Amino acid sequence: MDLIISEILNTTKTIAVVGLSANPERPSHDVAYFMQRNGFRIIPVNPNEVMILGEKSYPNLSAIPFEVDLVNIFRKPQDCAEIVSEAVHIKAKHVWLQLGVVNQEAQEIATNAGINFVMNRCLKIDYFHLKNA
Repeated sequence: MDLIISEILNTTKTIAVVGLSANPERPSHDVAYFMQRNGFRIIPVNPNEVMILGEKSYPNLSAIPFEVDLVNIFRKPQDCAEIVSEAVHIKAKHVWLQLGVVNQEAQEIATNAGINFVMNRCLKIDYFHLKNA
């Protein structure tokens, strides 16, 4: 798993964050803000917001008009299979389900499509550990 995480973090420039909240007290905002401050472009995916972290928010992955390297998901586990299917459709290179989010069907969809997949881990924590190892 460490090799996959290293590959993801070393090849990613653009991160679509599905379920990104505009509320700075929410974990999705904290992780996205940290990653943005560390040089990644954050693309909010939240149909209830117009802008988050200075970036236009999109209602879903398919509405993003450019390539996305990583889809980082902050949603309920039961929502993940559909989101991962959409990530496959837009040709995302990697999918990451945040800490506490587990969905085996989503993992199968990503794996069958040849997409790197991480589940039940925190992007911020893994990035911090990789860069400070």
